[in-house]
Formats: sequence, C-alpha cells, structure tokens
Amino acid sequence: MKVTLPLYAQLKEELIAAIARGELAPGDRLPSQRELAERHGMSHMTVRHAIDELCHEGVVYVIPGKGLYVAQPKLDAESDPLLSFTEEMTRRGQKASSQVLGAEMVAASTVLARTLGLEVGARLVRLARLRLVDGMPMALQTSYLPHVLCPGLLEHDLGRSSLYEVLRSVYGLHLARSRRTAEAMLADAESAAALGLTRPAALLVVDQITYLDSGAAVEFSRTAYRGDLYRLPLS
Repeated sequence: MKVTLPLYAQLKEELIAAIARGELAPGDRLPSQRELAERHGMSHMTVRHAIDELCHEGVVYVIPGKGLYVAQPKLDAESDPLLSFTEEMTRRGQKASSQVLGAEMVAASTVLARTLGLEVGARLVRLARLRLVDGMPMALQTSYLPHVLCPGLLEHDLGRSSLYEVLRSVYGLHLARSRRTAEAMLADAESAAALGLTRPAALLVVDQITYLDSGAAVEFSRTAYRGDLYRLPLS
C-alpha cells in the first residue's frame, strides 16, 4: 500500500532529491522560506517544519541574515588510521594536498616524551601542515616524530609527499597500530582563518599515537578537522 507523506515530508524529499540530482550543490543558496511556500502552495509553518528537519539532519544550514544553504556531506575522519591523509583521500577518489606551515627540530617536553616513550629533551621532528581536499582546507595537523627513527626527514618535500609513505619507503619503518582519542573544540582565531571558518566554529580534534611493529611510538599527531565537514566513525 502506498504511503502518503505529510506535506512537510513531501517538501523535504523534493529538496533532498534535487540535491541528489545535482540541481542543488553544496554551498548553493536555497529559495527563502517565503519563496518555497509560494512555489509549493504550502503554509509557512509547513515549510518551516521541513526546513527545521533538514537542518537537524545536516542537509541544509542557515546563515543568519543571509539564508538557507546546502550543506557539504560530512566525511569520515581517517577511517583507517594507518593510511596517510593522502592515501585516504585517494581511496575516496579525491585529491589531497598539503601546505607545510612549519617544519623544525624541537626538544621533547615532559608530555611529549611520556607520550612517545622518550627522554625529556629528546630530538623530535615537528611538522605542521594544512590539509586540503580538492583545494578546500579541511584540517590542521601537527605531527611529532622521534628524529632517531627518521634522521633527515626534514630534507624531504612533505608538502608533496605522503609522510607515511616516506617512513615506509625511505626509512623501512613498519606501521602496525595506533591509538586515537577525539574531542570537540571551538576554533581559535588562527585556526578559523587557516580553515576558512567564521567563528564561532566547531572543530573535531583527533589525537593519534602511531606505533611500529617493534612497539615503539613513531608519531604523535593532533589533527583539527572542520566540524562542519567531518565526523568520526566509531567502528
């Protein structure tokens, strides 16, 4: 038996179908609620109900004073933690790129030394990068690696090369497992500017320790993903 959807649900499905067909792309502005009501012969309350549900489901979003916009579908934040960002995006059919924001040698603090199983003051490679997908800023990532495991790492072009691929192919390191934690944070002014966000803006911050097959920690990374574009899979 065919089910007749309520009017607000019919409008929801029409808008979702238009997005699926490509008639409305992520970032496109939708007609106003008044225009939708007039176009579909619905009450403002019915249209409002449909829009509220689409916002709640992450299909559209509202910019106060500007209007309704189609949301960008959220990506999983590194569903396989042993794949590099570049490898992960390539597997999804997208083009990854990086801008190196900082690359230097630093001394391990008490916290970093404990995290990586080193002595305080041990030499670390610190690598800060802006990660982009198809040219769009997606995440800020800072990595710390024991220099003893990858001497000369800063001589490589890590804006163009995959860090994990360099560790594997150049240094013969075998990445075996990782441990991750995640939390939500608000972007500070610097992070928001780098990621093209308007504050207040949410970030999904993932800390990851990656281990070799020997059990030694090879990297601690902190990645701040755009909260409007990313989610963290639980399995």
